[in-house]
Amino acid sequence: MSNSSSITHFLLLAFADTRELQLLHFWLFLAIYLAAILGNGLIITTIACDHHLHTPMYFFLLNLSFLDLGSISTILPKSMANFLWDTRAISYAGCASQLFFFSFFLSAEYFLLTIMSYDRYVAICKPLHYGTLLGSRVCVQMAAAAWSCGFFTALLHTANTFSLPLSQGNVVDQFFCEIPQILKLSCSRSHLREAGLIVVTASFSFVCFVFIVVSYVQIFRAVLMIPSEQGRHKAFATCLPHLAMLSLFVSTAMFVYLKPSSISSPSLDLVVAVLYSVVPPAVNPLIYSLRNQELKAALSKLLTE
Repeated sequence: MSNSSSITHFLLLAFADTRELQLLHFWLFLAIYLAAILGNGLIITTIACDHHLHTPMYFFLLNLSFLDLGSISTILPKSMANFLWDTRAISYAGCASQLFFFSFFLSAEYFLLTIMSYDRYVAICKPLHYGTLLGSRVCVQMAAAAWSCGFFTALLHTANTFSLPLSQGNVVDQFFCEIPQILKLSCSRSHLREAGLIVVTASFSFVCFVFIVVSYVQIFRAVLMIPSEQGRHKAFATCLPHLAMLSLFVSTAMFVYLKPSSISSPSLDLVVAVLYSVVPPAVNPLIYSLRNQELKAALSKLLTE
């Protein structure tokens, strides 16, 4: 038995035992990481350089790309280093930092996606008031609120999680440090504080989810009332990328945190963790650029100059 004061490092879950498979996973993660850096980097550069894209929708997309880069950079470099050097170890401080920053970027991204649904609601349902309701100052304040909420959520969970006595060893059943896996190492009797904090966070997340659903109900009602088919198609096209990113983010995250323990297994947890932590940051730029003609045109202009 050990406690948190005597733990100097944690052992992360290995993807494979053979050296060949470890190197295969290294190259796979490297390809995904480079794709995420390239895709999000291009979106950030394009929006920053093209003044036609200095609108609320692209401002929030710019913030989303920064969050995606932050979240994937929190976990993949360490995983790739472990694959390359055939190790599973991560220091206590490194694990705490990884948990904090991943929770921070993940929480902030959810809050930002909620704000982006409001942006689409105003653009489609109240187009004449778009400039008033979503001025530059308001957009900066809303983005700052998303980042701040993510920061304080991560700070509370990280401080509370690592204040619990870790009496079940130091083997983490995941390829990175996340709250559910660290909680498994603590005494069952000490879960009450974190459970209460999770309930508060889940309640706040549910309010955001209801807000998103209500926003899109209003959006769909407004779109269906547009007389021309071309107008309806254009309105839907501005919402589909956000809906696709939101669906990918929420569905995978909900499965991770709400799936029954009876179907839980290390291999399933590993696959789902990759789906919700690694895949979205890499595919979000592709999702947004494929359906967005303005962004595609600006990106093409940037690459040909």
